[in-house]
Amino acid sequence: MSLTLLAIYILIGVLAGVFGAVLGLGGGVIVTPILVLAFNLPIHYAIAASIIAVIGTSSGASVAYLRDDLLNIRVAMFLEIFTTIGALIGAVLVGVFKASWLNAFFGLLLLYQGYTMWQKMHNKKSDQLASNDDALAKKLNLDSNYYDKLEQKTVSYHIQRVPFGALIMFGAGFASGLLGIGSGSFKVFAMDTVMKMPLKPSSATSNFMMGVTAAASALIYFFNGTLQPLIVAPIAVGIIFGSTLGSRIMPHLPNKVLRSIFIPVVMIAGIQLVIKAFGINLY
Repeated sequence: MSLTLLAIYILIGVLAGVFGAVLGLGGGVIVTPILVLAFNLPIHYAIAASIIAVIGTSSGASVAYLRDDLLNIRVAMFLEIFTTIGALIGAVLVGVFKASWLNAFFGLLLLYQGYTMWQKMHNKKSDQLASNDDALAKKLNLDSNYYDKLEQKTVSYHIQRVPFGALIMFGAGFASGLLGIGSGSFKVFAMDTVMKMPLKPSSATSNFMMGVTAAASALIYFFNGTLQPLIVAPIAVGIIFGSTLGSRIMPHLPNKVLRSIFIPVVMIAGIQLVIKAFGINLY
């Protein structure tokens, strides 16, 4: 491997780490499209690399979010049961699907997530928190609070619709194991939209959860030979630096800015992968 290519892989990792930590996406949403579209890497190898990227983003960002008290550990541990089961099933089934199917599915998934976030950004009530207790959430002690550095006040929130959130988390885990994306967009959607957790703790908790979910399927990619150390190692180094930087930036950003960054990132990548699925190479 040349020094130029090594540097490029590290920069990809830094970029993925920053975006992943800020948006709660884990970095796989950046790594997989770049490796497939710019480097023409087979998608199964790109998926394996992005699984490691997800673990790196989670490790780098979660420490800072835990210190800032943005993480909701009880929500994460409860929902991780469902994402881990889904991840294992997805990783086992990955060899069943053709590369074109994975490209198309991944692309459509990104487009859908971008659309739902666009709807939330234009809804004035999107950040309105639930004022009433949910019986199951209260029984599991899932409600919490955090200090918003931007607004300089403590925000308390009540978790809602726990079973529906758990169902979406199973799907998020399945997508993670199948596509190597960490499925952070699904996790953020489940917590922010369905369970009424504020966006910032949703992103922070999503980052923490993705590391556990990805670790459940990483061993499978290692043993089936799709994990390439020369690709994974430099990206992982960049991911650690990028995610640490992103975790310092995110608490100071308004929710609207977070959503404004999220939308073009996932929409552009989604469009490119759908085109790739039809055999059209953009590079």
